Amino acid sequence: MKCLLCKQGEARPGRVTVTLQRGETTVIIKDVPADVCENCGEYYLSDTVTERLLAKGEEAVKNGAEVEIFRYAA
Repeated sequence: MKCLLCKQGEARPGRVTVTLQRGETTVIIKDVPADVCENCGEYYLSDTVTERLLAKGEEAVKNGAEVEIFRYAA
C-alpha cells in the first residue's frame, strides 16, 4: 500500500512501538505488528491490533497506572 503521509514509500509488514496517553497515564506497547512505510516510517495498524491496544490502555487507566510498558503478544 502507498503511504498516505509521504505518498512516496510503500508500507510493508514490520514492528513498531506504540505510545498511548490519557491524562496522567502513559502506556507503551513494544513489538506491535504494523504496516510501516519504508520511506518515512509512518505506520498503519489493523483494526484487530488497534482494538487490543486500546483495551490495554483502558485497563491501565482503570488501574490508575502512571506508566505501563508491555510487549505485544499475539
